[in-house]
Amino acid sequence: MLRIGYKASAEQFGARDLLTFSVLAERSGFDSVAVSDHFQPWRHTGGQAPNALVWLGALAVATQRVQIGTSVLTPTFRYHPALVAQAAATVEALAPGRTFLGIGTGESMNEVPLGIEWPEIKERFARMRESVDLMRRLWRDEFVTFEGEHYRTRNATIYERPASGIVPLYIAATGESAARLAGRVAQGFICTSGKGEELYVNTLIPAVREGAAKAGRDPSTIDMTIEVKVSYDTDRERALEDTLHWAALALPADQKVGVEDPREMERLAAALTKEQAASRWIVGTDADQVAERIGAYVRMGFGHLVLHAPGADQERAIGLLCRDILPRLRDRYPLAP
Repeated sequence: MLRIGYKASAEQFGARDLLTFSVLAERSGFDSVAVSDHFQPWRHTGGQAPNALVWLGALAVATQRVQIGTSVLTPTFRYHPALVAQAAATVEALAPGRTFLGIGTGESMNEVPLGIEWPEIKERFARMRESVDLMRRLWRDEFVTFEGEHYRTRNATIYERPASGIVPLYIAATGESAARLAGRVAQGFICTSGKGEELYVNTLIPAVREGAAKAGRDPSTIDMTIEVKVSYDTDRERALEDTLHWAALALPADQKVGVEDPREMERLAAALTKEQAASRWIVGTDADQVAERIGAYVRMGFGHLVLHAPGADQERAIGLLCRDILPRLRDRYPLAP
């Protein structure tokens, strides 16, 4: 079945509010809750950054049905992968059969403020790939001695390991290498919307399938997940204004590189118009049109849509999405691709 999730935006809301919104999302009919993991947010004014792993423990006991996990966490620099494996196993123990661990290569804004030297993508990818190997061993085995290029353990044991021998692992990607890795080893793949159909159809989805084929896996077993940025409201001006909090996402990559201070990121984003800030979002007041634009990602091959609503009034956003958008999506796309 098509699954529709709620994005818990830890860059925008504090821990208690975020928990309230996520419990409401479950009660309103969402199938999953995916939380971002930031040490620092995209902007200083109104920004937040609760710890995702701690927060997931609270979410695990506050919910009964939804799948919960990170989208995404970086298990390579400020977190040692063995500690991430331990934390993910703990969340799985609190919400058995409902958890996933979404990981990626990271962003400098979350690591450099801790005095970490930020390497090129080649090293970041190598670290992520090695972290996957280590975490999978720790979820399965006792007394793990691991000698990697970047990480080591000596007789390390996680004492509350998942009963299945694994916490479902989702790998995020913006390029072919990480997408192929997801196809080879992960239970799910994650990317974000608004980057042009060609990237998804011609690059990322084929790379996931290629990785699966090389590993002898059935690609249909991989949970193809995409975070869809959608600002839906009955008032178009309000829908546009809601995206302003996230204006930094619309900055060109060369402007964001090397910017780790939320105050500077906020200053750069303030120069954008409302229309520019909204360029990464599906913005609209017509429920049929918005559902059609979201549905384009299902037609591309994604069966798990995590809807990210940008506004400060999340109760309103959840209510409108559940009233107008979710029923249309489920009616038009009853089955995942």
